[in-house]
Amino acid sequence: MLFALLFIAVLSYLIGSIPFGYLAGRLAGIDIRKHGSGNIGATNVLRVLGKKWGYGVFFADAFKGFFAVRLALFIASRVPETASYTEFYAILAAAICVAGHSFPVWLRFKGGKGVATSAGALFGVVPIAAFAIFIVWVIVFEITRYVSLASIMAASALPIAVAVLVWMNRTEGMVLFYFSLAMTLLVVWRHRSNICRLLKGTEPRFARK
Repeated sequence: MLFALLFIAVLSYLIGSIPFGYLAGRLAGIDIRKHGSGNIGATNVLRVLGKKWGYGVFFADAFKGFFAVRLALFIASRVPETASYTEFYAILAAAICVAGHSFPVWLRFKGGKGVATSAGALFGVVPIAAFAIFIVWVIVFEITRYVSLASIMAASALPIAVAVLVWMNRTEGMVLFYFSLAMTLLVVWRHRSNICRLLKGTEPRFARK
């Protein structure tokens, strides 16, 4: 059981730490860390390199979260000692994958803000809650045109969505709720510079067509 725990943890971190935003910048001939906000996430890639690269990075970052979770479920379900704890291992994989994205060893632990990877991981663990926060993100973004504010509000809505699912007995226990709280705190903390700019009125927004 300990071996499976360590194996899933290390594998999830390595999957999460793949810096797709940085790699996209290199393929485009730049170091994305030296342009725009300096972040390797999809939003900065979108602003600097355009939709083709930005959307590609978003889906790649989201997929690695989803893949890490589903891989953990696959491994845990096939080990007799862990087969009864598959949801725990899925949540562990999700958390560590997001941590790997935010603190990748390859880039001296300076990564993205974890929004896309968190979304992908959530779709792997609890798709109903993931869909709910996606709706929150779209609504806030369409009203304000701030990606950062939409991400913060969507992350803040996550524990509420999970709490409702727990109350409705649609998920196995409170572990997922505590995980959602941790993910919310991580996303908000990673957006602390955006929060300062939002309060000052200097946060860039996407213009309407």
